[in-house]
Amino acid sequence: MMEGKTVIWKNTFLCQSSAVVLKSHFRPASLNCGHHDRQSSVMLALSHYNSSASPLLSHFSNDSGGKVEARVAFEGLSQQGNFTLVQPTTSGVIVVILSMTLGIISNIVAIFILANAYCLQRRRSKATFLLFATSLVVTDFIGHVIPGALVLRLYLHGGVRPEDFNSSDGMCQFLGGSMVFFGLCPLFMGCAMAAERCLGVTRPLLHSSLVTKTRTKVCLSVIWLVALCVAMLPCFHLGSYSYQDPGTWCFIKVLSDTEEVDVAFVVLFSGLGLTSLAVALVCNTISGMTLVLARLRRQPGSHRSAKSHDIEMVVQLVGIMVTSCICWSPLLIFGLMSVIRSYMGSIGDDLSNYKTLMVMGVRLATWNQILDPWVYILLRRTVLRKIYLIAKCQVGLRGSMLGRWEPTSFPSSDKKEVNHV
Repeated sequence: MMEGKTVIWKNTFLCQSSAVVLKSHFRPASLNCGHHDRQSSVMLALSHYNSSASPLLSHFSNDSGGKVEARVAFEGLSQQGNFTLVQPTTSGVIVVILSMTLGIISNIVAIFILANAYCLQRRRSKATFLLFATSLVVTDFIGHVIPGALVLRLYLHGGVRPEDFNSSDGMCQFLGGSMVFFGLCPLFMGCAMAAERCLGVTRPLLHSSLVTKTRTKVCLSVIWLVALCVAMLPCFHLGSYSYQDPGTWCFIKVLSDTEEVDVAFVVLFSGLGLTSLAVALVCNTISGMTLVLARLRRQPGSHRSAKSHDIEMVVQLVGIMVTSCICWSPLLIFGLMSVIRSYMGSIGDDLSNYKTLMVMGVRLATWNQILDPWVYILLRRTVLRKIYLIAKCQVGLRGSMLGRWEPTSFPSSDKKEVNHV
C-alpha cells in the first residue's frame, strides 16, 4: 500500500513539474493532470527538453527507479529558474573566427594602402582626407579585434545563463563600453570627413585657410574623447550595460528592468549615431552634386585632372556612408524602439521578436568594420578608371553627356599626384 502511494506521489510530482516546464515555455493554458494524462504530460515535457536539458534527463527511464532520477532532473530545472541555457554551437564559433580573420586581413590591407598613399601625397587637402581615412581604418581594426576577442571568449565558455543577463561584471562593462565607443567613432569620423570634403569642394579657399593637419589631429582627438565619454557614462550610473541574448555579447540595457537613465542613454547613443549619418548624407549629396554640375558645365579640352582627387574622395565617402547606413541604422533604430517599449511596459509577447532584432542589428553592425576597408581597397582611382572604361564599352557613353567623364578624370596611380604639385 505504501509502495502504491509512493508511485502515485511520484507521478503527481512529475505531472506538476511538467506543468511548470510547459508554463515557462508556452503561453498559459489549462493542463489536466488527471491520472490518464500523466504519462502524456511527462513525455511532452521531456521531448521539449530533449536537446537543451539532455544532461539532466539522460538517466530517465520508464521503470519505477527512473522516476526518482526524473524527479531530480526536474528539481535541477526548477533550481535554474525554469530557464534553458542555449549552448553556442560549433558553427557559431567558426563564424566568429572567420569574421574576425576576414576583418583583420581587410583592415591590415587597407591600412597599408592608405599609409602608402599618405606618404606619397603632397597635396594638403588629400593628405587631410588620408589622415582621417587612416584613423578610421585603424579604429575599425582595433574595434574589430577587442570586442571580437571578448565575444569569442564568451562563445568558448558557453555564454552566460539567461537568469544572469541583468548582472553586469567587469567584462560586460568593458565589452559594452567597447561596443559603444567603437560604434560611435566611425560614425563621427565619417561625418567629419564628409563635412571636410563638402567644404573643400564648395569653398576651396576657405578650406585651405581653415583645414590643416594640426586641426585635423585635434578634431580626431575630440572625436575619440567624446565617444569615450559617452561609453563611460554607466561608470557614473548614467545608464547601464547588460548581457544580451543569447548571452554572448553586452550592450546597453534595452529589454528588461529599464529605467529613465537607460532610456536617456539609448536615446543619446542612437541620436548621436543617426545625426552623424544624416549630416554625412547631406554633405556628401552637396559634394556629389557640385562635382557633377562642374563636370557637365566644363568645356571640352579644358584641364581635366584638377579635381580628380575630389572625385575619388567623394566616391569613397559615399561608399562609407552607404555602408554605415546599412550596417548601423538597424541597431540604432531597434535599440531605440526596444528601450522605449520596454520602459513603457508594452513589449509584452513581442519580447522574443525584439531580442531577435537586436541580435540581427549587432551582427550587421560588426560587418561595418569588415566592409569599411574594402571601400578604400576597391574605390581607388586605378580601380575606378577600369570600372569606367568597362562601363563605357558596355553601355556606349561616347555620344552622351556622361561621356564628359573621361578616363583622365581618374589618374592611374597615386604616385602621379606628386608631379601635379
